[in-house]
Amino acid sequence: MASQFLVKKVAVLGAGVMGAQIAAHLVNANVQAILFELAAKEGDPNGNVLKAIDGLKKLEPSPIASSEKLNHITPANYDQHLEMLKDCDLIIEAVAERLDIKKALYERIAPHTGDKTIFASNTSGLSITSLAGVLPEALKSHFCGIHFFNPPRYMTLVELIPQAATDPLILDQLETFLVTTLGKGVVRAKDTPNFIANRVGTFSILATMHHGEAHGLGFDEVDALTGPLLGRPKSATFRTADVVGLDTLAHVINTMKDGLPNDPWHDYYKVPAVMQALISKGALGQKSKAGFYRKLGKEIEVLDPKKQDYRVSGGETKPDVKAILKEKNPAEKFAKLRASNDPQAQFLWACFRDVFHYCAVHLESIADNARDVDLAIRWGFGWNTGPFETWQAAGWQQIAKWINEDIAAGKTMAKVPLPAWVTESSRQGVHDANGSWSPVTKKNQARSTLPVYQRQAFPDTVLGEKRDAGTTIFETDALRCWHTGDGIAIASFKSKMHAIGEDVLDGLQRAIKEAEQNYTGLVIWHEAPFSVGANLMSMAPALMMGQWTKIEAVVAKFQQTAQMLKYAMVPTVTAIQGMALGGGCEFPMHSTKAVAALESYMGLVETSVGLIPAGGGCKEIAVRSARTAKGGELFPAIQRAFQTIAMAEVSKSATQARSYNYLRPRDTVIMNAFELLHVAKSEVRALSESGYRPPLPKQFPVAGKTGIATLKMMLVNMRDGSFISAHDFEVSSRLADALCGGEVEAGSLVDEDWILKLERKHFVELLKNPKTQARIKHTLETGKPLRN
Repeated sequence: MASQFLVKKVAVLGAGVMGAQIAAHLVNANVQAILFELAAKEGDPNGNVLKAIDGLKKLEPSPIASSEKLNHITPANYDQHLEMLKDCDLIIEAVAERLDIKKALYERIAPHTGDKTIFASNTSGLSITSLAGVLPEALKSHFCGIHFFNPPRYMTLVELIPQAATDPLILDQLETFLVTTLGKGVVRAKDTPNFIANRVGTFSILATMHHGEAHGLGFDEVDALTGPLLGRPKSATFRTADVVGLDTLAHVINTMKDGLPNDPWHDYYKVPAVMQALISKGALGQKSKAGFYRKLGKEIEVLDPKKQDYRVSGGETKPDVKAILKEKNPAEKFAKLRASNDPQAQFLWACFRDVFHYCAVHLESIADNARDVDLAIRWGFGWNTGPFETWQAAGWQQIAKWINEDIAAGKTMAKVPLPAWVTESSRQGVHDANGSWSPVTKKNQARSTLPVYQRQAFPDTVLGEKRDAGTTIFETDALRCWHTGDGIAIASFKSKMHAIGEDVLDGLQRAIKEAEQNYTGLVIWHEAPFSVGANLMSMAPALMMGQWTKIEAVVAKFQQTAQMLKYAMVPTVTAIQGMALGGGCEFPMHSTKAVAALESYMGLVETSVGLIPAGGGCKEIAVRSARTAKGGELFPAIQRAFQTIAMAEVSKSATQARSYNYLRPRDTVIMNAFELLHVAKSEVRALSESGYRPPLPKQFPVAGKTGIATLKMMLVNMRDGSFISAHDFEVSSRLADALCGGEVEAGSLVDEDWILKLERKHFVELLKNPKTQARIKHTLETGKPLRN
């Protein structure tokens, strides 16, 4: 039996943008990280690396899950600390993208690596085989490419690239580590320039730039067309280039130019003239504050190449083209794009056509199968659907016929024919329930059978794959309760953004009772977001009619549901990812246990609409504050919680949610959201096997009227200093009353019902206030808070 691969310590070589952020993500996952950089010429030899670590604090979005994580990155330099490499299980090289620099470093560190150390280069496109050439024979079998995408914390994709001597076992070990420990989606790529994602993604950018110019479209017009309307990021094409850095993009383009001399599209592997001109004058995009776009004050300006100057950005999609893009039937959409005479429509068809053509021709040389191409583009470039999925959905044979017609007519960017497999008469696409097409094996290739993927009951599927939907126990319009044959009930919300209305509450109460009667436990799980909170829209009719008794009954039902989760006779586990706001934060707080993906954003945000938490949130914070009070000093914990809730702060990670007391020390944080259901079920089993019983209700001390007075004093100063409005004062005063347990003596013992009644009272009273009603109305209409 092979020994288990345990990664205790990782060294990252190079503290540039990528290296420092990779180190940050390692410590996010509680992996010890040593970050190396060149020794400083003056002062502390670690000066350069310490500056890089400090720079992580300023990056947005933050590469670190919580500020204290930075203390776990060990700074090092090549002059003093190479001996530290011997204790590392994995070394990731992330220095400048130059073969000479990388090879010189390899020669320097090779004598200091451990016998079993895995050594990997984070190159974005250089030849892994060429890099391996400088390594000692003993290290070659432990060497491969490991390409993270920027920013490493948030981008799912990591490409693994072997070379001829790479031991297959280390690839399996690395993939397992990357998937579960770092939460990544791994694609194995072939050792060709720019691998899969950058190869296809960069060609797509070049094709878009080429066709945009050919059709006379402005850069902002191209971005209006190639962003969210196509299911792609808001940064679209030219803004993406600015964010990446025009010099960085140019480097990737030149890698293709130099490394692919015989490619049919080689003539297009060049930096567009307008982009080269920007680079020449130092306009490198976002990092230099000017590129294709620049910001002057609050105004966004875009480059007008004809005038060689910037103008106000205002590119729009024409109504007719937008209507085509909103067509739900993909076949109809593409037929209309191709048939339209509008330059915008013709531009879009040309972009899609040439990317489809490119992917089909190069699939065999860059990837093992079509699924890896689609997932690489989705995970690395943020597309909702990959190029092969889009083609298949639009009608494989019809699109292939049109591509062939355009090749014959000389309209395509290259004249190379489509591969023969594309037009096989029986082919309806490249993905089906059995796997995805592999040109090398000439059959569909199933997903990896590595044990780590058994933890993903519902992986990120591609078009044509089927999921096991399990067995339904009961289902309503708002909630489905189901199981997969293992004795654990699962409740999944079906409402929009998983908002919690009375129908969800009814369904969840029924699911809890069902689990108590017939199952070993209950898991609340569905895909992100976990929940945006209470469905205020469903409350609007009763609010307009002033049906306060009815509204209070719904609030009471919310509280009752939360308490049922807490005191159920079987363990209840919530599996969280994405937003968990308001009531969506209160349910995990009441469950026996929560399992949260790192990218979980939790917050009791009711004050932003002029309300206070009333699904047990104030009560649970009061209970936790009493439990964790140091030396009997309850008020400091209450004050911290009050400030967090009053400001409607949302955690920027599940790790930070712990510091807000939204997650408990016993709650579990995992890195890979696709493993949530697996881990949540494991928690139910462990609790059940240990003879689970719910906690016994007990009284707890509160801060009382002394705490309320102290918090109100702070609020008075803020109101009188015009830092908060009179209504903010009203809302926060009621929050203070609920958190402190009302007008009782400090230290008084109360039960949970006492605080729940305070929550309900203040919630309903605030709903009666016209200013709260105005806040709710504004938020429902605009999605933004109103300060009144």
